[in-house]
Amino acid sequence: MELSWPMKLRIAASAAIGVVLIGLLFWPLAAPPEPFGTVSLLGGSMTAFGALFLAILAFLTGLAAYFVSWPYGREIGILAVPAGLTIWGIRSGSMVNLIRHTAAASQAQLFAALRWEPLFWLAIVTAGFAGVLLAQKIKTRPEPKPEKNQEKSKSGGLININIIIALVASVVITPLFINAFAQGIRLPDVKIGSVVAQPSVEQIVYGVFISFGLVAFAVKKFLNVSYIWPTIASAFVTAFAVISYGRQDVLQHINSKWPAVFFSHSALSILPVQMVALGALGSIAGYWMAVRYIYWRKHG
Repeated sequence: MELSWPMKLRIAASAAIGVVLIGLLFWPLAAPPEPFGTVSLLGGSMTAFGALFLAILAFLTGLAAYFVSWPYGREIGILAVPAGLTIWGIRSGSMVNLIRHTAAASQAQLFAALRWEPLFWLAIVTAGFAGVLLAQKIKTRPEPKPEKNQEKSKSGGLININIIIALVASVVITPLFINAFAQGIRLPDVKIGSVVAQPSVEQIVYGVFISFGLVAFAVKKFLNVSYIWPTIASAFVTAFAVISYGRQDVLQHINSKWPAVFFSHSALSILPVQMVALGALGSIAGYWMAVRYIYWRKHG
């Protein structure tokens, strides 16, 4: 199942649609007003009108990406919107910049507010997926499906359980991988074991992408579920990290002992837009790597 050159070109074209439309042409929609500002709802760079426009743009981007990557638009077109948001995440300032910009509020309040911001970015990714699905309906005629009621009744319960396990495992396990792969300088700390400095954006891209890729690979191989569930989980990893590693006593200890560039966990140093965009890309890549691996084991 080696990727052919036409398939590689379709993947590149789909990603390029998102990079050009969202990442580059409409960067002013999210561009922070100050140097080193961050792409974040808390940063104030995204207005209500901008959020609505971005959702519409994401939908149209997914729609266009489907046709660009046809006849594999359903599998490839979904890459476009996360790829475009990833460019925003790369061009954005860091979590440290966001903390400094909101210095009037405590870090505990900041992280508490950030817990639910990933749901907004997941909604934007979902709008892109919706555009792909609409394009699929436009392009293809519905075909009659064979009767599989008995098979569904037998396997439906198992699939539901696997989905729940996949969601929970993705939320809990992914931060462990992120803490291992998305690292800045790590130094020992007497109270909490260690602290980690703000990773570079290159390290964040690598760490988050690989982390979600590994989790998506595992849930496909062992639970046989889609990349959709690790992608959805990307919206809850930040909240889980804040609850687990961003308690007020921990933050107070770090603020009193360490400079502002240090965190108790790498996941706390990653912006919501970076977590969701790279999480979606990593999940899709990990899923298809698992598909290829399973095929190789059966036919290799």
